[in-house]
Amino acid sequence: MAVVIGILTGFLCRMRMLRTDYRQYPTYPHGRVIHLSLGLIAAGLGAVAVPALLNKNYTAITFLSLAAQQFREVRNMERETLSKLDEMVLVKRGSTYIEGIAMVFEGRNYIVILSALLTSLVVLLAGQWIWGVLMGVVLVGVSGLLRTGKLLGDIADVEEGTLRFEGSSLYVDDIYIMNIGLKDNRDRIRKQGLGAVVTPKDKDSRITLSNLGQRQAILHDVSTVLGVYRDTGEPSLVPLIKRDLNDGRLGVFLIPEEKDSKAAIDMIQRVPVLESAVRMPTELLKRLSWRGRSNGNDI
Repeated sequence: MAVVIGILTGFLCRMRMLRTDYRQYPTYPHGRVIHLSLGLIAAGLGAVAVPALLNKNYTAITFLSLAAQQFREVRNMERETLSKLDEMVLVKRGSTYIEGIAMVFEGRNYIVILSALLTSLVVLLAGQWIWGVLMGVVLVGVSGLLRTGKLLGDIADVEEGTLRFEGSSLYVDDIYIMNIGLKDNRDRIRKQGLGAVVTPKDKDSRITLSNLGQRQAILHDVSTVLGVYRDTGEPSLVPLIKRDLNDGRLGVFLIPEEKDSKAAIDMIQRVPVLESAVRMPTELLKRLSWRGRSNGNDI
C-alpha cells in the first residue's frame, strides 16, 4: 500500500506541475505523454526506495543514482529539441531561456522522486494509509506552488513607451534603439510598431535586466502571443531591446501582427525571470559591510 500511494502521489505531483501554456510547450498530446511517462517512472523509483532500504536492500541507492543519470539525459533531450525548434522561428528563445526550461524539466523529476519517497515513508512509519493520503495531498498542493517562479512584473515596472524618430534614428522615449535607413521601413514602424519601457525596482533587478538572455525571453514571449510583423531578410523590423546605461531602464521595440499596447505590457509583466539571469550583488555588499564592521569591532 505504501508503494501504491507513493507512486500515485508522485504521478499527481508531475501532472500538477505539467502545463501547456501560451508558449505551447510541451506539445499536446505527445510531449505531455513523454513527460508523464517519465514522471511515472520517477514516482515508482521514489516509492520503492523506502521499503527496499528498510529491508536493507541497499541496491535501491544504485537504482536512484542511475535514475539521476537518466534524468540528466532528459535535460539534454529538452535542450536539443528546443535548440532545433529555435532555428525555425522569427524571434528566437535564446540559449539562456532554453537552458532554463531544460533545467526545470530535469528538476521536476527529482521533485517527483522526493514526493513519492516521503509519502511512502510516512505510510510505513505511521502504519496507516490515511496518513500517506494526507501527506500526498499536501505535497501535490506544494508542487503547484513550484510550477511558477518570479515574473518580470515582480522585479520591474512596465509602462508604454513612445516610438519616435530623430532623422533615421529610432527611439523608445529617450532610449536609442537603432538606425532605420529606408523610409518604407520607418513608415511601417510608425504604423505597426509599439514601444515599452521596463524600469528595474532595485539594484539587483537592474543587473538581472541587463542579461541578454532575459531580454531575448521578453521579445520571444511577446512575439509568441502577438505575432511579429516581418518575414525573413528584414533586419530593420526585428524586435529589439536596448538599455539605458545611466539608470538601467530597458527600451523595448516591438512590431507585432496585432497592435495592442495593453496586451503587450501585460505579456512583458508575465515573462518569467530566468534563474540563470538572476544576480544579487547587494547581498554580497551587505555581507562585506557586515564583515568589515565585525573586524573593526575586534580591533
